[in-house]
Amino acid sequence: MNTNINRTLLALLVTAVLLSPTRAQSPEDTAAIKATALDYIKGWYEGNADRMERALHPELAKRIVEKKRGSDEVVLDSMDAKSLIAATAKGGGKNTPPEKQQKDVTILDVFENAAAVKVVASGWVDYMQMAKWNGRWVIINVLWEMKPKAASTEPNPEARS
Repeated sequence: MNTNINRTLLALLVTAVLLSPTRAQSPEDTAAIKATALDYIKGWYEGNADRMERALHPELAKRIVEKKRGSDEVVLDSMDAKSLIAATAKGGGKNTPPEKQQKDVTILDVFENAAAVKVVASGWVDYMQMAKWNGRWVIINVLWEMKPKAASTEPNPEARS
């Protein structure tokens, strides 16, 4: 009897999983997510504010947890879309030689209209949350971390005290 109940429950579970509405990541979404991440990092290296702006949601929050200069106090430093676009317009990473412009994009996960993406740049690593917003993929949040000094190939002009 117990075996029959287990089989019935398993059959119901399999049926529920097979009939549940899920949407697979389309090749178009994959390409658009990667293009958004590349607009962001290439826009930075090119000093191209339009390209950077295209990649960002207007309410972007970019954050880093770091020690306050000259102190052991840990702070959460934030940047919004306007600040990041302005820093890009001022030259961004244009001083980074092309051979040192790392721009490795890894799509970590996609579900429906949400994506998690990792971008490894020359001096830091960004963990992005993207959303499909008004029909296009944009970066909503970024949590980033500086690479150790020995691994970094570029001073980070985004860092503030």
